[in-house]
Amino acid sequence: MQISDYIDDIARSTGFLSRLPMPAHHFERHDGSLSRASAMFPAAGLLIGLCPGLLVVLLSSVSANHALTAVLALAVLIGVTGALHEDGLADSADAFGARGGREHMLEIMKDSRSGTYGVLVLLISFALRAVSLTIILSVIGGWNTLLVLLAAAAASRAAMVWHWSLLPPARQNGVAASVGAPDQGARSTALIAGGLLFVVLASLACGLFPALSGLVLLAAMTGLWTSLVRRRLKGHTGDTIGATQQIAETVCLTALALLL
Repeated sequence: MQISDYIDDIARSTGFLSRLPMPAHHFERHDGSLSRASAMFPAAGLLIGLCPGLLVVLLSSVSANHALTAVLALAVLIGVTGALHEDGLADSADAFGARGGREHMLEIMKDSRSGTYGVLVLLISFALRAVSLTIILSVIGGWNTLLVLLAAAAASRAAMVWHWSLLPPARQNGVAASVGAPDQGARSTALIAGGLLFVVLASLACGLFPALSGLVLLAAMTGLWTSLVRRRLKGHTGDTIGATQQIAETVCLTALALLL
């Protein structure tokens, strides 16, 4: 692959995972497949995480309130992604919280309305991330919190590729199925890049032990979630992939906050 191919894949991954505007020429004569481009999900995560991270640095430079800074950073992050992953988390929570079989769960996931389980899980996820960011910012400062946000953004999007590649599509006409599955090379690249980026960036910000512990917990929770999805749905959906990102990011931030 040439350098231009990597740049194309980063742009396509970023365009798929966020609302950040990407130059149109990266998508010309492209069939919409992410089988190869998913290798660059961690790099796309860096671009996505940079937006709230820079806001944290700016606000911390003027001694803004840490809790308010954390909430505003998450608001920016949600705006950048268009709440894509939050929607997946809420739909997954509604489906897995409801009684019924596989087909009933898939029907719930297709419903655009959010139920009690979805709302509660979103509140818990947002609260954990907001409190964790407040603690992290108060202990290590703005620039190091930027590194933490970048680390979590990269690793959580590598977790998406891992979940995606381990399971077949639960339905053949879903979004995840339409863009193809990550090929073996893309999965390996995403996992190695996501893991290394997390360890390096989180170590610089928090130390090696919290970084390694956070990565182990991320892998464990992603594995548990994937096992649950395999048992109940027999395959992934776009919602379960999005939920994977939210679970991984929340675990990363919570673990680092607890270990500081």
